[in-house]
Amino acid sequence: MREASFSAGRIELTLEQRLLGFFRESEDGVLSGERIGAVLNISRTAVWKHVKRLRDKGYRIDAVPARGYRLVAAPDALTVDELAPGLSTLRIGCRIVSVPETGSTNQLAFQLADEGAADGTAVIAETQTGGRGRLGRRWESPPAVNLYCSVIIRPPIPPMHASQLTFLSAVAVSRAIEKSTGLGPRIKWPNDVLVNDRKIAGLLNEMNAETDTIHFVVLGIGVNINMERGQFPEGLRQPATSLLLESGKTVDRREFTRVLLSELDNLYDDYLRNGFAGIRDEWLARSMLDGKRVRVSFGEGETTGEVAGIDNDGALLIKGSSGNIERVLAGDVTML
Repeated sequence: MREASFSAGRIELTLEQRLLGFFRESEDGVLSGERIGAVLNISRTAVWKHVKRLRDKGYRIDAVPARGYRLVAAPDALTVDELAPGLSTLRIGCRIVSVPETGSTNQLAFQLADEGAADGTAVIAETQTGGRGRLGRRWESPPAVNLYCSVIIRPPIPPMHASQLTFLSAVAVSRAIEKSTGLGPRIKWPNDVLVNDRKIAGLLNEMNAETDTIHFVVLGIGVNINMERGQFPEGLRQPATSLLLESGKTVDRREFTRVLLSELDNLYDDYLRNGFAGIRDEWLARSMLDGKRVRVSFGEGETTGEVAGIDNDGALLIKGSSGNIERVLAGDVTML
């Protein structure tokens, strides 16, 4: 398990992470050993050792005669070394735990939260062997192409308001997709993000709470980033896609992840300061269902009507033919 240390609400970078940041900030990617040593306050021998460690992790760092070192290529991996430099957040991502493989990031995050992991801890895996979606459905998790992320938060809100956080996550994912690709995602209640009517991201929030106290909430987020058409399984409940397929170009997973963590951080801070109203308004503006006629299936029953928004608990409001409003807390939505 690889992780960044947590320090007073800010990411405290290791020397190697700071070195990567210096490489990326330099105009031509070349840094002299003398300059690196002066900035990091280490010896030339120590500089060489840190460069060697980065090479061992998969970074291509060439020696440039009479000039120093040049960062030529970095591994396409969602590791702490790749994500921490350039990430400046108040809470979300202040500690990052990255693993090559796990059963599910939600499961690992739940375990870490039980052990006392700090508010804002982000758990990221390259692949999941037991990724889960809503209602126990399987979430396909091929390695090294997507984002599988779970964020631990400890909001000072009553358990009855925890459902609001799913809408916060959906808005954050939508913002990140827009900023990273220019695509126009739409949100489908309760927890799907779609592009061109195909599912591109899903959310699964889980909570540990007592009657009137939340101990923690895990925000589970899966985004299909560079998944190819042949990697999607047959028989999906609804058509799926990826940022690669919709934009026509490979998306930098590291940059997308940093943008997403930043958007989550901004929205979470706003939520703690100002409540749910602003997030609810933005969610409604991005919703693909508002004003549409739908059928909602739940358990052995269903209801049909026009979507009239969501209430403060995140329940879908369905206006029936008689004008009555029905609150739906869970179910599968089909547009008519």
